[in-house]
Amino acid sequence: MNASAARTGLRALVGTPAPKIGTFVFEFVVPGIGQILKAAGADFAVLDMEHTGFGFDTARAAVKFMQAGDLPVIVRVPSKAYDHIARAMDIGADGIMVPMVSSVEQALQAVRAVKYFPDGHRGVAMGLAHERYRMTGGSLAERFAAQNARTLVILQIEDGAGAAAADQIAALDGVDVLWVGHNDLSVSLRNPGAFDDPAFAAAEAQTIAACRRRGKSTGRLARDPSEAALFVTRGYDWMSIAGDVILLQSALADGIAKVRPR
Repeated sequence: MNASAARTGLRALVGTPAPKIGTFVFEFVVPGIGQILKAAGADFAVLDMEHTGFGFDTARAAVKFMQAGDLPVIVRVPSKAYDHIARAMDIGADGIMVPMVSSVEQALQAVRAVKYFPDGHRGVAMGLAHERYRMTGGSLAERFAAQNARTLVILQIEDGAGAAAADQIAALDGVDVLWVGHNDLSVSLRNPGAFDDPAFAAAEAQTIAACRRRGKSTGRLARDPSEAALFVTRGYDWMSIAGDVILLQSALADGIAKVRPR
């Protein structure tokens, strides 16, 4: 990674202690979503393509909705495939979240798919959505550097192998955040949902320590604000408070229970 290119945008917050808080979008890809989340105080949104069935046409519209609200958007891609990662970047995502990263080799492949030369091998098509359709802006090398400086790479640690390699992965230039995929990690450790299990706690602590040592960030999805606050005390600084479906349903259920107690 070109060390002379200072990180910009959302990426400039990597490794800083203040919590970066957002939420997942699993369902409500609607024109106002970016402005709604921004007005709530979110720092970012994660558009999920892994578990929703969203295609790239939907993702492309979602990115525009987030841009309308001036809210950075991270796309969780459906796989580690180059075409999934590079296409998410070309439609204008500020960063990508890559599932099931278990090795340094997989991490390097993800970074190289996101970054332009000399930091990666992403295919070149300039002046499109990722540059907000600007046809100028300096030399090709300068435009590459600007994109490389702003594009965020989040890798999900979702098995024991990923946790064991966390320090090596976090040490890589271009890797910004290791995100603990808690459900899949617990499954890989053969104890689904046992987040207080010593093996899970050890893998989690190993990942957090690796990020702290390497000046990177650690992320996780929290079920609610209380859990998010707890995660901050553990060393997480990047987190999602649930997702759009859960937030709407739980708020409505709480309201109904107060008006119509059982």
